Amino acid sequence: MVDPRGPRFAAAVTVVVLAAAILTGSPWVLLAQAVVFAVGSLAGIHHAPYGLVFRYLIRPRLGPPAEREAEAPPRFAQTVGLMFTLVGAVGFLAGVPALGYTLAAFAFAAAFLNAVFGLCLGCHMYLVLRSITAKGVRA
Repeated sequence: MVDPRGPRFAAAVTVVVLAAAILTGSPWVLLAQAVVFAVGSLAGIHHAPYGLVFRYLIRPRLGPPAEREAEAPPRFAQTVGLMFTLVGAVGFLAGVPALGYTLAAFAFAAAFLNAVFGLCLGCHMYLVLRSITAKGVRA
């Protein structure tokens, strides 16, 4: 279980990083964000760089969370972000900047929705996919 404010903080930092990637057209900034997503996806959001900043520098200054949420949905969202940023970086590196800008913009939009409104698109995708697979198992 995780403090839901952590993923929102991480999304806010991600918005800044992805804005930099879009403004500069840099595959290296996009790849740096991909590494952050990879750590969150593979090791868990508690170990992701932005999660560590939240846990050690920000959370001690806040009160306890009103509620906690399961880690699986935000971790799945990290996986989706990883795919978008990796393919976007490949687009930039392969000379297809439209692909890089488009995927970076989609990732930016998703991070923005999470940071500002608490709407985690990847989390919702996880829940939909989980309900579909659970129904398929019962059939």
